[in-house]
Amino acid sequence: MPLTPAIEEPQIHESAQGPRVTPAASRTAQTPRPVPGPRPAAVPRPGRPGPARPAPPAQRAPQATPGPVPAAPAPTAPSVSAAVPQIQLIPASAEGALDAAEEAVDLLLDTGRAPGDILVLASGDPHPWAAHELSFGEAAYWALHDAGDDVFYADAAQVQRAAGRPVVVFAANGGAVDTIADALPVALTRAGALLIVCGDPQQINSVLGAGV
Repeated sequence: MPLTPAIEEPQIHESAQGPRVTPAASRTAQTPRPVPGPRPAAVPRPGRPGPARPAPPAQRAPQATPGPVPAAPAPTAPSVSAAVPQIQLIPASAEGALDAAEEAVDLLLDTGRAPGDILVLASGDPHPWAAHELSFGEAAYWALHDAGDDVFYADAAQVQRAAGRPVVVFAANGGAVDTIADALPVALTRAGALLIVCGDPQQINSVLGAGV
């Protein structure tokens, strides 16, 4: 009886085998990788400047301790002009001083002076215009003065009440000597540019000075 050849089991070559599984016991444990944290600042290389450091804050200058505030100068009354006015003397007697003053006013108007620029003061009898306007009362009379649009005639004794004007004409037509002596210097302060004095030169020079 014929013999059936024995079936040989196929041999699995080692090269054809799959990857070998290494027993867990024989696997070497790997060292755990460190968790990345904040990176340290870079170390400057030799010869290269490191990162610029912020400049320190600027120091503020110490503030001066406030001292007492100096008091403001007291206000002064405004004047018509800071310059000293010119003085013109027209020789005249006491009886003719008012007429001389009127002629001076006419000359001023003819040369272009505005009527409101002229103030006329009389040390003796009042000018006819002033006597006429005063007949309507003191309030109406001084209202014309405040309006300042015409020549104003006033008593030299009331020079303190009269406001300054560019030209003042002073008629020394009599009256008390003390009135002239007191009113004439004030009239000079009221004149912004020109003071015209009609009267006795000797008397006028004794009040305003020999240089008049």
